[in-house]
Amino acid sequence: MLETPIKTEAQEAPASDPWEAAYLRFETHEQEICKFIRRLNRRGAAQWPRNAEIVELFCGRGNGLVALQRLGFTHLEGVDFSPRLIAQYKGSANCIVADCRTLPFGDSSKDVLIVQGGLHHLPNLPADLDQTFTEMQRVLRKDGFVVFVEPWRTPFLEFVRVVSELPVIRWLSGKMDAFATMVEHELPTYKQWLGQPELITRVAHSHFVPVHESFAWGKWNFVGMPR
Repeated sequence: MLETPIKTEAQEAPASDPWEAAYLRFETHEQEICKFIRRLNRRGAAQWPRNAEIVELFCGRGNGLVALQRLGFTHLEGVDFSPRLIAQYKGSANCIVADCRTLPFGDSSKDVLIVQGGLHHLPNLPADLDQTFTEMQRVLRKDGFVVFVEPWRTPFLEFVRVVSELPVIRWLSGKMDAFATMVEHELPTYKQWLGQPELITRVAHSHFVPVHESFAWGKWNFVGMPR
């Protein structure tokens, strides 16, 4: 399904940023929360202990945390580089302004680490990705796991990107115009990410043993345990 790339840690922006305006045209907060609930359930959240210590990295405005709360989880934290985005979160989870390449948590202290569309904003690959994964590996308990959902160059995504750039499609569809606008404003890191699939999966597999991995509908879905 066509989904918005989540702009968080690497791209803090003022409230007037065209990306933010496009995001709000593309998907309401409630729509995103419901999408996250469906996604988390597909990745096995129904079987996770409700007292698991869960951290969402690149949490942005916190809609992923709201989704986790609605699913019944009670020990939640969020991390993002943007104090402005974190300030938009209205919930009981503890949100921390920090760099996900240097996590403010003790060794082997968390059960689940989730990233929903933040890794593809890292400016320097593979160095930033390796550093982020090293920190995540350090923080996870031995029986913990990570969940990643990131954009991926599949035929579906390529089709959507081409179509969304057509002026007549942008005029007819506000959602497609919003998607194209977001891509335009995150293009350097977006292209860098989509252009290096082998490198990205190699770095991921060097840190985490895949439990589930799929590439479909423009998304990389990964669940893994620390090596």
